[in-house]
Amino acid sequence: MSPDLWPAVLEIYAQGIATGDATFETEAPDWEKWDSSHRRDCRLVALEPLDEETAERLVPMGKVTVLGWAALTAVSSRSVYRGVAEVSVYVAATARGQGVGKALLRALIEESEANGIWTLQAGIFPENGASIKLHKSCGLRQVRVRKRIGKLGKAWRDVLLFERRSSKVGA
Repeated sequence: MSPDLWPAVLEIYAQGIATGDATFETEAPDWEKWDSSHRRDCRLVALEPLDEETAERLVPMGKVTVLGWAALTAVSSRSVYRGVAEVSVYVAATARGQGVGKALLRALIEESEANGIWTLQAGIFPENGASIKLHKSCGLRQVRVRKRIGKLGKAWRDVLLFERRSSKVGA
């Protein structure tokens, strides 16, 4: 994910925020804030057209469509948790249900293992059935329910905690 794609990524993030079931965030951050809070090595976008050669030619001209994005956030700055990261996957409203999320999450899992991540975790609102199905389909399992963990507006929300342990890293 490059900064020149940020406007499209931001729009997809805003679409997710607008659902009320994707995140506790109520506003999408600017590039600098987002960039500083996410790992630099595990950031992916799904582009249309999807082949690399065409994308390399068209991205600088702004002639591609971003279908979705995925990234990792470190869960802690402590070295003992350096191999644990939190997953974010967002798909454009017009691309949902077409396998974009699954392609992104599978690629993110591979990228995470290539970068020494041994545990991926995701916090998902129980009402977000599509996200639950996606994460389960890619090998994450629900490990607990965090009851009333935070407020979104005036409503307390539960979060389902999912995780995936790598069979390649940290075994």
